[in-house]
Amino acid sequence: MTTLPDHDRTAELVDAVHAAEAAGRPLRIVGGDTKRFYGRPVHGLDLTLAGHTGIVTYDPGELVLTARAGTRLADVEALLQSHGQRLPFEPPAFGAAATIGGTVASGLAGPARAARGPVRDYVLGTRLLASGGRVLRFGGEVMKNVAGYDVSRMLAGSLGILGVILEVSLKVLPLPVATRTLCRRLDAGAAIEHLAAAAQRGAPVTGSFWCDGELNVRLEGAEAALDAAAQIVGGDRLADGAAAQLWRDVREQTHPFFAAGHDLWRVTLSLRAPLPAAAAGRIAFEWNGLQRWAVGEDALQSLMQQAAAPGQTTLFRAARDAGIADREVFAPLPEPLLQLHRAVKATFDPGGIFNPGRMYRTL
Repeated sequence: MTTLPDHDRTAELVDAVHAAEAAGRPLRIVGGDTKRFYGRPVHGLDLTLAGHTGIVTYDPGELVLTARAGTRLADVEALLQSHGQRLPFEPPAFGAAATIGGTVASGLAGPARAARGPVRDYVLGTRLLASGGRVLRFGGEVMKNVAGYDVSRMLAGSLGILGVILEVSLKVLPLPVATRTLCRRLDAGAAIEHLAAAAQRGAPVTGSFWCDGELNVRLEGAEAALDAAAQIVGGDRLADGAAAQLWRDVREQTHPFFAAGHDLWRVTLSLRAPLPAAAAGRIAFEWNGLQRWAVGEDALQSLMQQAAAPGQTTLFRAARDAGIADREVFAPLPEPLLQLHRAVKATFDPGGIFNPGRMYRTL
């Protein structure tokens, strides 16, 4: 097994939480801080997970890995790759310092999300540092190890508002036997219909990205299956190196479409909602059309005007930090659901010291 830095800082982190609660000081939970842009800003004392690292257990035969939250995502992925395995949800790092705890707390998944499901589907267990310095364990290291509420999966995407994730157990999967990326020119509507037809015919699509009239489709499986799927999907095959770079650029938002300078909006709409031609070059989509991106307020408005029903919008990345200080970032919650969120927050963090306001002003 690959050796990674191994250090358990649980006792220090418990002491830091006790001190913060005694002083009534909020805490900003920090892993690698590569996703600081995501969500609302938190004003508090930094509680860093740096140095809280190590692989607690890893059983390649059982496809389960448990790691301390401060372990770098890149180190986890390298270890898995050395055993021919991977994180199924293809998480973005947004920087070399990204951690496995921050990966789960953000709940962000990459191009494979539409095919393999979200982060929460692969979270088997967690250890959480909650109010009063309580270290709570939820779940375990098997898929069916849940009694009552599945708190471990609830922590995926919680942005640290319930406490400090200390440790996570994740289900992993084998690397594909073969991968192929095909590219063709299609307008947005035709691209979405084409992807839907390919899915109905069983094509093993594990990634799609449409931008400026170009559709890229990733297929994974045995070579014979990819030969058959390529006949369904059509298009020109990208060289393996160019394809790998493309999907890295989409995953990490280093593709030219995501260039900084304007607010970046993530929009979830019905697959039937058309993409406006007037916003060409400023709208793209992934996940077979389910996840859409709009660069700038004008592109967002053009996109929403085409929708037959309201969608969910997230200000994924503001062009300037000041741009999100005084507004909500995520789609508004219905009042009953917001009340439920508040009740859960109060159970785990009655003093409101963990990442207050990161998700919504009142959470």
